[in-house]
Amino acid sequence: MQCLKFDLPTNMERGLPLVLIFQNCNCSRVFWDKRISQEVSGDALGEEFKGYVFKIMGGCDKQGFPMKQGVLTPGRVRLLLSRGTPCFRGYGRRNGERRRKSVRGCIVSPDLSVLNLVIVKKGDNDLPGLTDVEKPRMRGPKRASKIRKLFNLSKEDDVRKYVNTYRRTFTTKAGKNVSKAPKIQRLVTPLTLQRKRARISDKKKRIAKAKAEAAEYQKLLASRLKEQRERRSESLAKKRSRLSAASKPSTLA
Repeated sequence: MQCLKFDLPTNMERGLPLVLIFQNCNCSRVFWDKRISQEVSGDALGEEFKGYVFKIMGGCDKQGFPMKQGVLTPGRVRLLLSRGTPCFRGYGRRNGERRRKSVRGCIVSPDLSVLNLVIVKKGDNDLPGLTDVEKPRMRGPKRASKIRKLFNLSKEDDVRKYVNTYRRTFTTKAGKNVSKAPKIQRLVTPLTLQRKRARISDKKKRIAKAKAEAAEYQKLLASRLKEQRERRSESLAKKRSRLSAASKPSTLA
């Protein structure tokens, strides 16, 4: 196996990844025959990783085939996958269509080129560019319910003034200072309630109008059918009278 790349997140909770390349290939032997979600001590990687505990999250080989959880083999297999399952995005497929795709098992082998790790326990020393730098989230939530959950607010509290806590201030190319905050989605205000009441009343009016028009149509249809029956009965009566008048002379003769 060539030099293995270790993909580590720069922030334990959220952040950009950092790829570490070790020239000493013997240090990666500690990860061999380990499975996904298994924890491994980082003492074998070097003195700077002493005390660290890593969790294996996945990886891929030199051809780019990813590891799949639940496939207990160190090599490559071909599985029948459907859309939405891991290792198969399935864009442009029909609903329910399955394809046979090549994936690697969940056991780490020497054929891997990149191994994804997550820091479970921090060691004695800080890693440069990994644990010594905090990269906070640039943007907060936009949905009103998630903002309430973030600040532990009730339904009576105003959400709009809490968005200013993560308002960003920056300078444009023209040299103008601009502050920007996310637009709150699904925010319940008196105006939205008024619009909702207007929609409901409009819907009720449309339903009442449709019912009135349907009743008027049924009334008109009943009158037309009654007139049609009356005309039919009159025509039948005239026809019977003509037939009876035509049959009377023949009976007298």
